[in-house]
Amino acid sequence: MSSGAAGGAAGNGASAADVPQVRLPRIAIVGAASLIGEAVLDELQARKFLFAELHALEDGRNAAASVGDETREFPLGDVANFDFSRVDIVFFCGRAALSERYAQAAAVHAWCIDGSSAHRAREDVPLVVADVNPEVLQGVGARGLIALPGSASVALVTALAPLQALVPLARVEVATYHAVSGSGRGAMEELASETVALLSSRRAKGRAFGKQIAFNVIPHVDALDDQGVAREERRLWDESRRVLGCPSLPINVTSVRVPVFFGHSLAVHAAFERPIDLEDALAALRAASGVSVIDPKSSTEFPTPATMATAPDKVYVGRVRTDLTRPEGLNFWLVADNVRKCAAYNAVSVAHILVNRLNKI
Repeated sequence: MSSGAAGGAAGNGASAADVPQVRLPRIAIVGAASLIGEAVLDELQARKFLFAELHALEDGRNAAASVGDETREFPLGDVANFDFSRVDIVFFCGRAALSERYAQAAAVHAWCIDGSSAHRAREDVPLVVADVNPEVLQGVGARGLIALPGSASVALVTALAPLQALVPLARVEVATYHAVSGSGRGAMEELASETVALLSSRRAKGRAFGKQIAFNVIPHVDALDDQGVAREERRLWDESRRVLGCPSLPINVTSVRVPVFFGHSLAVHAAFERPIDLEDALAALRAASGVSVIDPKSSTEFPTPATMATAPDKVYVGRVRTDLTRPEGLNFWLVADNVRKCAAYNAVSVAHILVNRLNKI
């Protein structure tokens, strides 16, 4: 076993002897020291995901010696020197550059679950939200590349899918409010340091986003193209159409960066092909996988990033109401933890589906 591997059966301390008829997968996490990598480790532990061994991998730029906590620590290995034929599942949790360099080679040997933006636009790679379109995994063999949508896309389609099943969507208007953790640990540190600086009457440096983010909002996420459209806006409509199976659905997006550490928020205005009954819509949302509906009649309870997004197993939907300007419309607000629910939870859920299939062979 290499320095990047930690033997043992599972995050909950179970051993292979406890489950003699189950084939325990060997796992690698590339980008294990990133926010999402650490969240995947936490999710494996929380879900009691059994594994034969786990390899925590990073590139040479990361100076950390290990990841984990006092109950389970995994030494970091160098991804450049790792033999992917040694594992069954690889989670890519780091920068897109890591996925671009290593994911295709890893997919020759293992299921490669890629949470970066590197392969999402490829039509030959399944794009999966476990709570919405798990059936696309049926086309994946004993190994291969699987892409996961961005966090805002995961949150949006998780709420739209049950409504689309009730009455077909005609159009979606959405404004997204992205937490800084979507840009990584450095962006979170900048928000914290800028907040301290401004409260101490010092100037904010604005390195991570080009402008001050503390006590501010920035009306684009990622670079703008020559049409003035942000890269995140294009990603959201492309990914959402594909996961929903609605390739021509008009989705109009404005993406905004806000001074919040965790939890993307979305204001959604959905139009349907015919009038949609509010109570039917609420019933469909309540019955949906991965959704928690906050009573729309409450004047005090509604989803916010600082409250409900800290319970990371659901997409929280509130302020559900009929669009008073058109009977075919429905307006609602949703919040989800972008790192844990929309990234790590989705990645581990996909792995669960694949492993369950493996053990039925």
